[in-house]
Amino acid sequence: MRTPIIAGNWKMNKLNKEADALVKELVPLVKDAECEVVLCVPFTDIVTVRKAIRGTNIRLGAQNVHWAESGAFTGEISAAMLKELKVEYVIIGHSERRQYFNETNETVNKRIQAALNYKLKPIVCIGETLEERESGQTEQVLYTQIIECLRGFKSWDFDRMVLAYEPVWAIGTGKTATSEQANEAIAFIRDTIRKRFSLKIADKLRIQYGGSMNGGNVKELMAMEEIDGGLIGGASLSPAKFADVVNYK
Repeated sequence: MRTPIIAGNWKMNKLNKEADALVKELVPLVKDAECEVVLCVPFTDIVTVRKAIRGTNIRLGAQNVHWAESGAFTGEISAAMLKELKVEYVIIGHSERRQYFNETNETVNKRIQAALNYKLKPIVCIGETLEERESGQTEQVLYTQIIECLRGFKSWDFDRMVLAYEPVWAIGTGKTATSEQANEAIAFIRDTIRKRFSLKIADKLRIQYGGSMNGGNVKELMAMEEIDGGLIGGASLSPAKFADVVNYK
């Protein structure tokens, strides 16, 4: 059995006081959650959120990590820095990083390796654009991303890894893939992992859906056989809305 994982991606939102207030309101709402709960917060909120979740069932995540140990990379954060702050999870390859900051499958691969070197747990994002879906390229795009992003990893590396299928056309648009579309895409991802790596890895690997999951559609999506959780954007900025997703059962 794969333990469901619901991760909130705050993106570039919440000052320290706002972050503290949000988490303190959220904690009692999700204390009995039957899934793993993660908050991936801006770098400036990490210390505040770490203190606010101490002793709770909420895990701490960041939104990006650089592949180098240190050096002349202005504006970047290393895996060692995140580990020192007791971060557990880190989002890598989000569509917004790919779209706005020239993230590629190659740099995603390097960032994953850096995270694993410091025992961080990568949430690796893959997904197609609307143009790619409409032109029938969804499976080819996903296949290429899987092969290039996960190249060179050993079987034990996947024990600390989560994948997130995020159709780019459903990120922040209010559009959501139907539960069948999401399940079909994730089934393809799992089958590719099975063929490329092994049946054991594919069966154990948790794969989230990351396209505008909310309290209104979470039950239907989570009822799908292949979907193991959600990477939640807008809804994670509201304690009540995020709790609705976390407590989907």
